[in-house]
Amino acid sequence: MNVIAKYLLILLGTISLAFGIVGVFLPLLPTTPFLLLAAACYARSSEKFYNWLLNNRLFGNYIKNYRSGMGIPVKVKISSLALLWLTILSTIIFFIVTIWVKLLVLFIAIMVSYHILSIKTKET
Repeated sequence: MNVIAKYLLILLGTISLAFGIVGVFLPLLPTTPFLLLAAACYARSSEKFYNWLLNNRLFGNYIKNYRSGMGIPVKVKISSLALLWLTILSTIIFFIVTIWVKLLVLFIAIMVSYHILSIKTKET
């Protein structure tokens, strides 16, 4: 991996982590998807950041529960789906003019929703 790609992944992971942290305090912003994205970016770019995130006492459990198949809490599923559809529908309505692009974005949202719903719900 070249140096630019490595630093871009670290930057994307850090931005995603920041959104995940904000999501802990704002119920509309999902935490787990942003933490999973951060973990994926860090895993591909920095072993140090990846290990720090997995072993972090505040965020490590979100990622470990997902990766181990224990699932995600129902609150996280609901907030993830609500945010997903709010952003997708507003994007389709206000920003995309081409019908095939609207359909493509809608299809992606449906597939992401299916994935979120197919993840085991963690009992709290």
